[in-house]
Amino acid sequence: MTSDDLTARRANSFGANARAYAEHRPDYPTAAIRWALAPLGPGAHRVLDLAAGTGKLTGGLVAEGHHVTAVEPDESMLSELVRRHGGVRALPGAAERVPLPDSAVDAVVVGQAFHWFDPVRAMAEIARVLRPGGVLAGLWNHVDTRVGWVAEFDEVCRSSVRPMGAPGAADDTMPAHELFEDAEVREFPHRQRRTAETLVETIGTHSHTLVIPREEWARLRRRILDFLRSRPETAEGGFDLPIVTRGKRATRRA
Repeated sequence: MTSDDLTARRANSFGANARAYAEHRPDYPTAAIRWALAPLGPGAHRVLDLAAGTGKLTGGLVAEGHHVTAVEPDESMLSELVRRHGGVRALPGAAERVPLPDSAVDAVVVGQAFHWFDPVRAMAEIARVLRPGGVLAGLWNHVDTRVGWVAEFDEVCRSSVRPMGAPGAADDTMPAHELFEDAEVREFPHRQRRTAETLVETIGTHSHTLVIPREEWARLRRRILDFLRSRPETAEGGFDLPIVTRGKRATRRA
């Protein structure tokens, strides 16, 4: 299997597990969402949640009072989003083919998905649907490996298709583009309440565990669970998983 084949398999692996993804993936901190849209000023704005998945970011945008359009290419993920956020305008589409007219939105936000895009085509489409002066923002959740037990946990979670490097280390890349300016980056502390068992389920929604052989996943699952049950921080009951949410935003040139 080529690298491109593996990337395609990983990109298309989520739909069959949409319910678990919605249940077990973390959301995004309100502070990060507010920062992402702060250049627009106060009030409700027209926001495109691009590659919206099951709506992990959509829910936070709606809670802030924005008028959200969610666009997602996977039918099962989009159906789960509609099930959970039925009042949101939800459309099938991709970053490279956004089903909106020119200058249709004040902001485009992307949660945990830029690495799946064709950067050249996607940035051109995002610029097309975003009004001049509008905001493009990407948000990424990563476990906080500055915490000792979390760094060890991250090592335990490696699989044959994620053998080295921090999870998503190359994922949080929002490419530069001539139509965007004033790029800024900020990090936000975040947490997800988990038990040993539910944290294993979270890892089971990651693309690398969805594409490995089921026998390998069974071994990896047992290794993760054994580790979590061996640590005083995670052995019994609920605990907070430390997360860092990284944000990057830029403004559409006038």
